[in-house]
Formats: sequence, C-alpha cells, structure tokens
Amino acid sequence: MATHISFFFICIPLIIFSSLPLPTLAAKCNKDDKKVLLRIDAEFGKPNPSWTNQMACCDWYGVDCDSDGRVIGLNFFKDPAINGTIPPSIGDLPLKRITMLRITWTGISGPVPDFLSEIKSLNFLDLSFNSLTGSIPASLGTLPNLNVLHLDRNRLTGTIPDSLGNLVPSASLYLSHNMLSGSIPRSLGNFRTYILDLSRNQLVGDASFLFGASKPTDTILISRNLLEFDLTKVAFPVNLTSLDLSHNKIYGKIPSQITALDNLQFFNASYNSLCGEIPQGGRVQNFDQYSFFHNKCLCGAPLEACK
Repeated sequence: MATHISFFFICIPLIIFSSLPLPTLAAKCNKDDKKVLLRIDAEFGKPNPSWTNQMACCDWYGVDCDSDGRVIGLNFFKDPAINGTIPPSIGDLPLKRITMLRITWTGISGPVPDFLSEIKSLNFLDLSFNSLTGSIPASLGTLPNLNVLHLDRNRLTGTIPDSLGNLVPSASLYLSHNMLSGSIPRSLGNFRTYILDLSRNQLVGDASFLFGASKPTDTILISRNLLEFDLTKVAFPVNLTSLDLSHNKIYGKIPSQITALDNLQFFNASYNSLCGEIPQGGRVQNFDQYSFFHNKCLCGAPLEACK
C-alpha cells in the first residue's frame, strides 16, 4: 500500500557557533567494533565502498550507533553484490549490543546461522527476500528481546520450531513464501502475536488455536497452505484488521462474530470448503464476492441468495 507524505519546509535563521564544535557519533566510533565491521565487509565480498579506514564507522552506510559510538544496528538492503553465507563475524561485535540486524533483498544463501541466538540484545531480525535454505534454528526462540522476526521470502524447509512460541508477548512473526511443512506448533497458540504471517507454505492440520477474542492480534495470514479445521467456533481477535484464510481446506461456517470486528479492513476466505450463510452487517459488506467464492456451499450477499 502506497503512503503519501507531505513535507513542509520552514526557513529559520542558521546560527553557526564555529568556536563550539559539536561532538558526533563518528568521533566516538569504537575501534573494536570497526575492526569487526571491516571483517564482515570482507566476508561479504566488500560490497560497501564507504566502509573504509578513512571514515569513522558510525558514518558508514547501514551502520547505526548509540551515543557511546557502539554499533547497535546493521542494515544490508537491496544489494545483489552481497552473497555467500551470513558471516560469523556478525556475532563477534564486542559486548553484542546489536538490537537490529537487517539483511534483505540480497544474494545471500545457505542456512540461517545458529550463532544469531547468541546476540541476546536483538529485538529486530530481518532476513527476508534472500535465498536462505535449510530449517529455522530452534535457538531463535531463546532470544529474550526479539519482537520482530522476518524469515519470509526464502527457501526454508522443515517444520516451524515449537520454541518460537517463547518469543516476547505481542511479537510479530513473518514466515511466508517458504516451503515449511508439517503442522503449526501448538506453542504459537499461547503466543500473543501482533502480526502472524504463515502464508504460502505447505503447512497442514489445525490452525484454530491461533485465534482468540482476547488476543491482541492485528493480522493473521495463513493462506495458500493445506490447513484443515472447523471455522464455526473460532473466536476472532477483536482488534483484527487483516485475515486471509484463502486456499486451504477450512470447513464449517463463518462465525457471526465477524460482524463485530470494527477494524477489519481485509478478509479473504475463498477457495475453502465453507458452508452456510455469510453473516450480514458490520464491515462484512465491504468485501466483494472474491472474498468468499469457490467454497463448498457459502451463500448470501455478496454471493447468490441462500435457497
């Protein structure tokens, strides 16, 4: 969804105090962190021309530092020159202060490295849009501060680790567009997630335990799997804004509670085995036939009238 932002510029007098130079993060760039960054760059094939000894590391593109000049974030984004596997040097930054690591839209391949679980300070990990293979390390579920995990749009296989249900409350989990198989671990039912995207995998079985009226979940996307469960008694989270159940084997009826979801903006239950009359009222009338068609015997607006 495109977002349009208007920028307003206000001209104000510029006063320069030449005798009082302001301290910068660049001046505080930690020398030990810098050595590790140069090693990471070398292991990635030197894709960052700005990463040189002539420039302080807190001024390097994709590097975030705290007020002490220590590296707390790394961002490798949309660079096909970055390839190979994720370098172990990332786990070597002194004191492991990194809170954010993003390596996305690159040419990296190989496994999701287990050593990432040693960076206990991580709260944001994005490895999406790459060519990573193998299984999801169960050790990622031991990261005590991780509240956003992006592993979507890779080539990951195997099952979803039960340990991911141990992530912090209201975390967001993105595992879509992989080749994950097996059933969804029951631990994710206790996971009070904010966003859960498991779509476009090969997951089977029950997913009803992911729902619950008291959960803070905003988005549940489980489309294009092989999931099979009765939707009739499912209680939707009251703050739900997006729900995609399409292209599964879900049966039963659409619960009437859906009409009470005041924030629902997207809904798709097409290509399932649902039956009965589509509940009328609330925001349900905002969705056209494409949100409901190709089911066993759903009827009522916006589909044909029930007989």
